Amino acid sequence: MADPLSVLLAGGGTAGHVNPLLAVADELRRRHPDAVLTVLGTAEGLEARLVPEHGLPLAHVPRVPLPRRPSVDIFRLPGRLRAAVAAAGAAIDDTGARVVVGFGGYVSTPAYLAARKRGIPVVIHEQNARPGLANRLGSRWAAAVAVTFAGTSLRGAQVTGLPLRASIAELVADRAADAEASRRAGAAALGLDPALPTLLVTGGSSGAVSVNTAVAGAAPELLAAGVQVLHLTGLGKAAPVHAALEGVPGAERYVVREYLTDMHLALAAADVVLARSGAGTVFELAALGIPAVYVPLPIGNGEQRLNAEGVVGAGGGILVDDAQLDAAWIRAHLPVLLVGPEAAETRARMGAAAASVGVPDAAGGVAALVEAQWRA
Repeated sequence: MADPLSVLLAGGGTAGHVNPLLAVADELRRRHPDAVLTVLGTAEGLEARLVPEHGLPLAHVPRVPLPRRPSVDIFRLPGRLRAAVAAAGAAIDDTGARVVVGFGGYVSTPAYLAARKRGIPVVIHEQNARPGLANRLGSRWAAAVAVTFAGTSLRGAQVTGLPLRASIAELVADRAADAEASRRAGAAALGLDPALPTLLVTGGSSGAVSVNTAVAGAAPELLAAGVQVLHLTGLGKAAPVHAALEGVPGAERYVVREYLTDMHLALAAADVVLARSGAGTVFELAALGIPAVYVPLPIGNGEQRLNAEGVVGAGGGILVDDAQLDAAWIRAHLPVLLVGPEAAETRARMGAAAASVGVPDAAGGVAALVEAQWRA
């Protein structure tokens, strides 16, 4: 009898790395109930909470951020990296891992290097259209490279899409079976009126002040048009939105929350989403077939604009620069997507276009790459 599948999954720091990792772990566990799955992460990142909650063991590795510009940290890097590679190697040896799967970020670099030293195959998943430093390095000798978006510039890349969180994957199935029932259930769970066209606004877990200001500034017109709004402001950012709603007729239809753990309920209820264009957001909305307005983060390396370009080019979304997003833009572009004689038809067309870009079973595609290396 063959030895059970043993895999070390490396990723941490952000939900963008951890959520796909957990989705692939779930799929591997479903396919191989006896699999030995271990996650490599830090003691400080998001993974320190999410991985144990998911019932998976977490092997710790020191955090080694790669300096993006010259600084004194460059002199500390060799020693830190050696310690991290040693910790990753110990995790491989202790668990008997036969495949290492990396999802990018600072946790993955030492895992890739330790695996290479031991001759263990590496499978990489890159979530963003523009790959990060760790995956650019690891792809040089990786046995297989999976990417979310076509056109991602990594050698040998195969487009699998983004592995979906379990709650989102279940919502995809629910919407395929009965979209209206799914919508009504999500609205009821959040205390929303399922009969009203619903706009979901989110800037991510940390929020986006520019998005909050623009949408709250257009609240009188949105509400007067008959729109219902669910606005997730980000932690500590709700007060200005509440202040903007004071005395506005229909403000009871503008629901403000700082954060929502059960994000799948909001997505189930939403007719249109206005959001940043992180890879997870873009791909989840595409898989769900939800039309969206994407407002890329105006800082960084421009990856958020690239993330959204595929679905926008297909007709499944609208791209607007952060600097152009204001209350006037909201007034001009959002009501026509939500109310009026052609709104439903427009949303249906955009939703179908978005879904044409999405891949519902991305976790299965990555799991198959892992299995191929295990059996090789």
